[in-house]
Amino acid sequence: SCINAEFWKQWYQRRVRGFDSYANYCELFSYLLTAEEPVKIELPNKWLWDIIEEFVYQFQSFQQFKSKAGKINDEEKSMLRDDEDNVWKVTAVLNILLQLTEKCNINQQLIAMEKGEAITEDIAGEFGMKPIYTMTGFFSLVGLLRLYCLLGDYHMALSCIEHVQFKDKDMMALVPACQITANYYAGFAYLMIRKYANTIQLYQHILGYMQRTKQFFQNRSFQADDINKKNEQMLALLAIASTFCPLRLDESVNIQIKEKQGDKVARIQHGDMAVYDDLFFSGCPKFLSPVVSENPTSPFGSSGPRGLQLQVFKAEVEQQRLIPTLRSFLKLYTSIPISKLAKFLDMHENEVRCCLMAFKHKKEVAKGDSVDQTTMDIDFYVDKDMVHISDTKIARHYGDYYVQQVLKLRESNKLILGAALTPVVTANTA
Repeated sequence: SCINAEFWKQWYQRRVRGFDSYANYCELFSYLLTAEEPVKIELPNKWLWDIIEEFVYQFQSFQQFKSKAGKINDEEKSMLRDDEDNVWKVTAVLNILLQLTEKCNINQQLIAMEKGEAITEDIAGEFGMKPIYTMTGFFSLVGLLRLYCLLGDYHMALSCIEHVQFKDKDMMALVPACQITANYYAGFAYLMIRKYANTIQLYQHILGYMQRTKQFFQNRSFQADDINKKNEQMLALLAIASTFCPLRLDESVNIQIKEKQGDKVARIQHGDMAVYDDLFFSGCPKFLSPVVSENPTSPFGSSGPRGLQLQVFKAEVEQQRLIPTLRSFLKLYTSIPISKLAKFLDMHENEVRCCLMAFKHKKEVAKGDSVDQTTMDIDFYVDKDMVHISDTKIARHYGDYYVQQVLKLRESNKLILGAALTPVVTANTA
């Protein structure tokens, strides 16, 4: 059929860049969106995710190409000026993804799933009862999450996945690459709006999942590089979040951070604030500007949107600068006069009061929507000129350690049994 041919054309030509690629995608999605009745075609969930993921990726690549005004030739500049159809325009791409989510009532379906209700046609609509529409709509939510993060609109990004459940048995888990992408961008969005506990919760879960299934991805070389890169990025961002919001990390995740980012975390603890820049650049995505100008003098400066996001992040780092030192002093006392604390910090008493208020505020914001409310290992209140401290000791959990050792033992047993069952091939001496 015509639509079947269009799907296959897009599947085989998904690496075509620029104008032709955009036309292919528009033609492909128009078949789904303008059909009077659901199309009679089924595709694997992996293919549907690849189509949406590649659609957003090609938009990102084209925008980055347009932003390099000083490096493209006159012919390419003329081609962009003559673009009457606004190829890869931000609003057009967002509109397509939004229409795909609305076509199948995916948000209404997710709300019903949260309540444990069965998905009926009254909820999903005629089109939403077909897997191709439901899964395309769901993957479009993840595409919107990614796109809004690239544009720096983190609250809008998180609103797109408001009803998405980050669970191993959720719709997202049907395609591991989608699950990893969604966790990465959601965690980054939480980091940028200062809900560090949410970032830690998401990244701990997905990094543990990636470690358990790393053998699965290693057997697929075309995915291994991207998965490894996401793993490195999330470890860098998790190192940032855990310094702003001390939480007990899973043993396996803690080991990964020490192996990959241990030296940088140690430098932060010794007061080297410049390390935050390195960690941020290591973990952040490639940001985009919603408006691209041919003028080389960009309003974002020479470093572009990435530099702008770094400035926002560094403002938060500056606000957090004294909190680790303040926490270390408070942990030594059950009560301490503000005057004495001011001498330790070499600050005026009024400045110390401001720091204590900032500490309290950051502590509450960092909790976010996390179920784990022990976001700080210390709590306090100020009564006149005295600070009273309540040391909240987090009980050590030995279960994680033993589970980790059991898993290592199982892997070792598999290797030993595999080696024992492998037949020994002897050379024929005859």
